[in-house]
Amino acid sequence: MYGCPVGCQMCDAGGGYQGKVDAEGMLWQVREAVAQRFGGGGPRTDMLKVQFARMGDPALNDQVLEALTRLRQTYPETNVVASVSTVGPTAARGFLERLKAVKEEHYPGGAFQLQFSIHSTDTKVRSRLCPIRTLTFDEMAGIGRSFRSEGDKRVTLNFCLMEGIPIDPRVVRAHFDPEHFLIKLTPLNPTTRAEEAGLVSLIDKDREEAAKAYIEAFRAQGFDVLLSIGEYEENQIGSNCGQYLSRINGTRA
Repeated sequence: MYGCPVGCQMCDAGGGYQGKVDAEGMLWQVREAVAQRFGGGGPRTDMLKVQFARMGDPALNDQVLEALTRLRQTYPETNVVASVSTVGPTAARGFLERLKAVKEEHYPGGAFQLQFSIHSTDTKVRSRLCPIRTLTFDEMAGIGRSFRSEGDKRVTLNFCLMEGIPIDPRVVRAHFDPEHFLIKLTPLNPTTRAEEAGLVSLIDKDREEAAKAYIEAFRAQGFDVLLSIGEYEENQIGSNCGQYLSRINGTRA
């Protein structure tokens, strides 16, 4: 999107929302990246993974569905894997139903990844972090279960580890079945909005030990856990959580 209407406290894409990118605009970005990396012809790689995230919640843009369909058609000989990450707005129920149909037709057998960004098990805190009406945990669980067919990836539940933000693995287990869901723990990206909100990351590339207690607690509830800490270069080039928007607006991210 051009900005984002959600306004999550940790994401610089919020504010200044100016509309939705159409399918052609999204595919142009993929084609440009492929051309710069591989030159002429299609992508010469074992897997081409395209993530719909970080610049507006994709579940609020129906053009993402067309982009996903055309993406698979654009590279029919390539192992294309697609990922959609959302905070789960209530307004996205219809989108998620249609997304499931696109997944089943074009991305079967583990070629698609759905992620719900949750960040806190305290619903009041979550509403402050992500100030939009969202699906309940039970609704997310039902949608996630319905997404999975034989061979599909489990649905990811993403928690950004921040100081003072409650995360209770027992609450997660009360709503989500480890058979269908896995846990991803990430650091807070150094965005301008996160700094303004007083949010502080518990972990980074040089401080992974703070995640250990969460990893053990989630595993005790039966979940597989992925600790995902990106490269510092992602922050330097402004590719995380709306940082690109901060750069073009002339603010520090």
